[in-house]
Amino acid sequence: MLPKITLTDAPDDDALKTISQLITQFNEVASGRPNDFRPLAIFLSDPETGETLGGLWGWTSFSFLHIDLLYLPESLRGTGLGRRIMNQAEEEAVQRGCHGVWLDTFSFQARGFYERLGYTVFGSIDNYPPGQSRFFLKKTLGQGAS
Repeated sequence: MLPKITLTDAPDDDALKTISQLITQFNEVASGRPNDFRPLAIFLSDPETGETLGGLWGWTSFSFLHIDLLYLPESLRGTGLGRRIMNQAEEEAVQRGCHGVWLDTFSFQARGFYERLGYTVFGSIDNYPPGQSRFFLKKTLGQGAS
């Protein structure tokens, strides 16, 4: 008997949790390593109101930091704050035993910023979104860093 296939744009939380648990179990067996997924977040907030202004979101897993989101309001760009946040995330990743970090960015975002921090492009997707490109960058952390 074949399984039922369901396509949806409103997935059930329990179904997503099950898929996550199944791939985690598979990855642990295949890699020979336990799942060490751990979130990492750095928030920027208004000191008077507490309102979140931006920050960094990512996670560590399999000895790598993945930076999923980094946002600074335009008024704070160019002040060194982005570099401070990235350095803080990288230092925390090293404390967690990571030896590398990877992220992605679009051609209309911050590729040059990341390259100035020592990241190098290891892949790209052209015309994503149409007329632009998406770049994947990496950096070695800790003693193996250049």
